[in-house]
Amino acid sequence: MRSILLLAFLLAAGPALAQLPAASPAPAALLLRPAAVFDGETLHPGWAVLTEGDKIKAVGPAAQLSAPAGARTLELPGLTLLPGLIEGHSHLLLHPYNETPWNDQVLLESEALRVARATAHARATLAAGFTTARDLGSEGAGYADVGLKQAIEQGLIPGPRLLVATRALVATGSYGPKLSADVDVPQGAQEADGVDGLIRAVREQIGKGADIIKVYADYRWGPNEPSRPTFSQDELNLLVQTARNAGRPVVAHASTPEGMRRATLAGVQTIEHGDGGTLEVFRLMKQRGVALCPTVAAGDAIAGYRGWQKGTSPEPDRIQQKRLSLKAALQSGVELAIGGDVGVFAHGDNLREAELLVREYGFTSLQALRGLTSTNARLFQLPDRGQLKPGLLADLVAVSGDPTQNISALRQVKLVVKGGVVVEN
Repeated sequence: MRSILLLAFLLAAGPALAQLPAASPAPAALLLRPAAVFDGETLHPGWAVLTEGDKIKAVGPAAQLSAPAGARTLELPGLTLLPGLIEGHSHLLLHPYNETPWNDQVLLESEALRVARATAHARATLAAGFTTARDLGSEGAGYADVGLKQAIEQGLIPGPRLLVATRALVATGSYGPKLSADVDVPQGAQEADGVDGLIRAVREQIGKGADIIKVYADYRWGPNEPSRPTFSQDELNLLVQTARNAGRPVVAHASTPEGMRRATLAGVQTIEHGDGGTLEVFRLMKQRGVALCPTVAAGDAIAGYRGWQKGTSPEPDRIQQKRLSLKAALQSGVELAIGGDVGVFAHGDNLREAELLVREYGFTSLQALRGLTSTNARLFQLPDRGQLKPGLLADLVAVSGDPTQNISALRQVKLVVKGGVVVEN
């Protein structure tokens, strides 16, 4: 009976099935011949890169690489070719707070509007040379980031490869928006507590499509209060173990020493922000293999929205504290991921984080460039990208100038290749 029903369905659907688009052909081979190649670690003048399908086929001196039959050759004189950049902390479903405050985005903007904005944000991110992004929370837009990722993967809209954290997890009462105590409003993250609540929430998010679980290990319980830890050590341990059993890393929003300490002991992959980090807690992170994503650009942007005029007015306490914490982090030797908390400021301006780290926090351009490529790939457990080596994804960016000497050269994007396909030229 099943065979008869299947045959009947196929006969009825035949004309419709015949009209479905054929599978996209594999990308043609590309031979890219720039002035220099940065392979994720070192700059190589006179090198070239050959791609085949969506992977890198060969990398080496241009004289030793030739285009196979049917390949396309791209001459890139004066340009540096490098791996597609990796954004460590973004929120594609947010837009700058000086346009619309966070509370109003969560409460007053429809999900349809936010998704429409996010499609533009994804396009701007890719055009800026960022072919991968960790999107660390939909901020009240539910699982819309999963759909956005699917639309990019299916070629419906342009954008980077996404690692999405969906709703994020907060302790009940600790997040927002918060209005009158008499009014319950939609929250910017999913509330969960205790053994049953946390296990259920983690598994729900993974089942809905989360690549990453994000937890707020500390936050402000009320207006004008300092941040305090939100989850117990046992709760964080349980959360991380539940996610790990499903092959998902956990990242922690944490800015207090105790919140950072608990998240580190629980075994998170990265700690985001770390504003109040001390030398002691950064050393613990280094010992436990937990990286810091300092997001200096977010604090810089928010201070500007609040009236700070850099260079003409005293630094706000928040900026001074960030300088102290990052100095301690560098002294400890903890590994640093690079991500700006994009969404607080404009998408497409992703380079702002790396530029600030170089200009104001003592990084060299080479350190920042490695951070945006090979280091981020390693810290986020993405072994198929971040370097230019045979067998890795053919995600490539060509820029004017030498970004190993001047990180701002990354703003001069002339070519973006994603999966062997030229997407920006």
